[in-house]
Amino acid sequence: MSDILLQLPYPIVAALLYAVLGYHFWNTRWRETDKPLIALPMQPWERGAILAALLVHGTGLYVEVFGTGGMRFSFSLALSLMLWLAVLIHWLESFHARMDGLQPMVLPLAAVCAFLPAVFPEVRELAHAQALGFKLHFLAAMLAYSLFTLSALHALFIGFAERKLHRRSTTRGLGSLPPILTMEAMLFHMIGVGFVLLTVALGSGVFFSEEIFGRALAFDHKTLFGFASWGIFAALLVGRTFYGWRGRLALRWTVIGFVMLLLAYVGSRFVADVILGQS
Repeated sequence: MSDILLQLPYPIVAALLYAVLGYHFWNTRWRETDKPLIALPMQPWERGAILAALLVHGTGLYVEVFGTGGMRFSFSLALSLMLWLAVLIHWLESFHARMDGLQPMVLPLAAVCAFLPAVFPEVRELAHAQALGFKLHFLAAMLAYSLFTLSALHALFIGFAERKLHRRSTTRGLGSLPPILTMEAMLFHMIGVGFVLLTVALGSGVFFSEEIFGRALAFDHKTLFGFASWGIFAALLVGRTFYGWRGRLALRWTVIGFVMLLLAYVGSRFVADVILGQS
C-alpha cells in the first residue's frame, strides 16, 4: 500500500496538467466567440507546458513499470503508455506539421488514461522481459497502438470537419484545423507507419512466441483481433494506393481497425486484471 501511495501523485499531477491544457486549447481554439476565425499556432509556452506534462507522466510510468527492478504491466498501464506516446508523437509532429486544433481531444483523453493506474493499480510481473525478442515486440506494439490512437482521433476530426463543411457551417474549431486533404494525407501517413510497426509486433509474436511468451503461439481472441486489425489497415492502405479511398469509407474503417486493435490486448487484460482478478 505504501508503494502505491508513493507513486500516486504522478498520475494525479499528469492528469491535472493534461486536463488544464485540454481546457486551455478548447477555450482558445474551439470555444465559439465573436472574434474572427483565425488559426492560432501553438505558442512556445504551450509546447513547454505539454513537455512538462509528458515528463511527469513519463516519470510515473517508469516508476510503475520498472520500479521493482523487473517489468510490471496491466491494462491501465498499457492505456497510459499508449496515450503518453501518442501525446509525445503529436508534440514532435507539431514542430514540422500543422496540427493546430487537435489538442482539445488528445489531451483530455491523455488525462483520463494517465489517471487510470491510480484507479486500477493491479499489475503483474512480465516474464521474459529481458529477452531481445520481447523488447522488439513490446516496443513495436506500443508505438503501433499510439500511432493508431492518433489515427483514430484524426479520423474523427476529419469526419467532424467534413460534416461542418457540408452544412456550410464555419466554426472557430474548424478554422483551427488544417485543410481536409492535408489531414487525410497525415492520417494515411500515420496508418502506414503504424501498419509497419504492427506487422513487426505481430511477426515477432508469431516467430518468437516461445522466447517472448514462454509458450507456442495460441490462436485465441487476442490473436484473432490483432490479425483482424492488421487486415483492415492493410486493406485501407491498398484501397488508398490503388483506388483512392478517402472520405467516410476510410474514416469508418480506420476507427473499426483501431477498436479491433484495442480489444486485442487492452480488452483482454481488462477482463483478466479487473473482472477475473488474475495476476
